[in-house]
Amino acid sequence: MKLPLNFSQVALVLGLGCFLGHLWPLLRPGACAGWLRGFHRNTAVGVVLMLLGSVWFEQNLQNSEISDFAAFRPFLLGGVLAIGIASCFVVRDYLSVRGSAIVLCLAADLVLDAQRWHPSPLRYLVTVWMYVWVTGAIWVAVSPWRVRDWLAWCTQSEGRVRLMGVAGVVWGILISALAVTVYR
Repeated sequence: MKLPLNFSQVALVLGLGCFLGHLWPLLRPGACAGWLRGFHRNTAVGVVLMLLGSVWFEQNLQNSEISDFAAFRPFLLGGVLAIGIASCFVVRDYLSVRGSAIVLCLAADLVLDAQRWHPSPLRYLVTVWMYVWVTGAIWVAVSPWRVRDWLAWCTQSEGRVRLMGVAGVVWGILISALAVTVYR
């Protein structure tokens, strides 16, 4: 799927999303920690993420121009949706972790496509960020219980939750500032 936005706009959406997403742990660390501790078992969030990832991947598959698997495309299109829907019923453990791993990989693909030809070497900040997303997504898709352990460590104290919030807010401001200046 081609994104109708340029790299500056994509980076601004990423930066503002990171900034706004990390305000909650910064301002209300107790409430955020409670929600994060239950994220790995949140079936409703998992179903939404898994279906979103399945439909998104289906769209990518539909729009792909790779002729190597053109003969198999109808089977793949049906199979992707079937696996995505079946996962919501059969693989309920850590469904939110697996669904978020799929969505992160697909989002990273879009962002990496948008930044590919940008001339600034500072684009590599976003490139590395996306590769961290992909590497982390693959790692937790294989061993999703690690998210539970990592979130338990991060939410052990309100100070840690706030620290994560501060880091995300600062990173979001940096990427947003680059989006409106350097990435134009």
